Amino acid sequence: MDRLFYRPNDAAVVLSMSRTAVFRLIKTGELRSIKRDGYRLIPADALLEFARRLETAAQDREVA
Repeated sequence: MDRLFYRPNDAAVVLSMSRTAVFRLIKTGELRSIKRDGYRLIPADALLEFARRLETAAQDREVA
């Protein structure tokens, strides 16, 4: 079974960015997360949504 949730450190690896950048995205609402019992989880589909938005934004900039 594929992972349903990622810890911020793992999400940073998946997104090829720093842990600090992941927390910044969470704080600004660009990346959804769940806080549970003192730790934070990022749903796998939230990572995919974020990646799709990045791709769309990059494509929009290329067209403009």
